[in-house]
Amino acid sequence: MLMSDPFRQLDRLTQQVFGTTARPAAMPLDAWREGNEFVVAVDLPGVETESIDVNVDQNVLSIRAECAHKAGDGADYLAAERPHGVFSRQLILGETLDTENVKAAYDAGVLTLRIPVAEKAQPRKIEIETKGGQQQISA
Repeated sequence: MLMSDPFRQLDRLTQQVFGTTARPAAMPLDAWREGNEFVVAVDLPGVETESIDVNVDQNVLSIRAECAHKAGDGADYLAAERPHGVFSRQLILGETLDTENVKAAYDAGVLTLRIPVAEKAQPRKIEIETKGGQQQISA
């Protein structure tokens, strides 16, 4: 016999009755900077690649994914703790990011987005002219 945590059962019942959930979001993410790009890693376990949609509209990056139940129609669940349904998340991107060149990869249930820093926002050298020649100073 399969036993389940009674508190999880209460969470599930509360979610069904009130349409709310006490658990964390089904799309947890980490974000960090690596050199001249930002990296975002989004957990999407059990999601098929075809059901993932990533869009950028102006400075808003939207992620949408659908995770379907794995059991067939008419299955009598003994436990249903894994998140399923349609999930979405939006990230507001700064003006200094190159939204035209966002790259996405999906591997082992993790969607990885790489967002480059716009060239105009990257540090650059500025030449200072002197009477004896030229020097370069970082700005």
